[in-house]
Amino acid sequence: MSIKSGNRRTRVLLVDDHALIRMGLRETLSREPDLAVCAEAEDRAGALAAIEVTRPDLAIVDLGLKNSDGIALIKDIHDLHPRVLTLVLSMHDESLYAERAIRAGASGYICKQEAPAKVMEAVRKVLAGEIYWSERLAAQVASKVARSPGRASDCPADLLSERELQVFEPIGSGISTSGIAAILHIAVSTVESYRARIKEKMNLRDAGELLQAAIRWNVANGNCRQLPSREADLRKPLAGR
Repeated sequence: MSIKSGNRRTRVLLVDDHALIRMGLRETLSREPDLAVCAEAEDRAGALAAIEVTRPDLAIVDLGLKNSDGIALIKDIHDLHPRVLTLVLSMHDESLYAERAIRAGASGYICKQEAPAKVMEAVRKVLAGEIYWSERLAAQVASKVARSPGRASDCPADLLSERELQVFEPIGSGISTSGIAAILHIAVSTVESYRARIKEKMNLRDAGELLQAAIRWNVANGNCRQLPSREADLRKPLAGR
């Protein structure tokens, strides 16, 4: 965690486990005379400690944090520091994660692929007390509510935690347990625990049903996204998992 001085400007906390992302975001925010980065953190514990020390007005949070769950951090901020606004800046498809982030307490969701001007638009809207998400996602949420009024969702995006979804999706892309562990920077045994938990939550009997469910989910939701090259290199067929 690194601490900066705010100097009476709107104070912004950056939470991302990639230093280059934080640097680029800090440079973008530094061009705004009324904004100041007051702290940076790479995980949940560091973010909560930074909030205690620097009292930011806004936290810009990635969902894939170092050894952490971004959704859980958003819930912590919402519960422990309700005056701190949160904006999610993530590489993950908003169609899967944005609604869950908003329900957890975030005030907006924007993808990292967006231009800096679009990110600033999201920052300004959230600071103005509004919810920021794309028109496409707003239409998707409205359609979902219209189709299933009053019904509890049984889809993986609602049944599974963020980390479980991060394990579930690559299963459907044919990535091995060890490959998923390398991508998420966690132990193979941890991935195996997540796999067991996913099967239990989704009432799946074995690895074959898990694989089929993950493939169906990816295809139905257009989640067969290209992985970064370092992840694509880890693709292996699932064998007995």
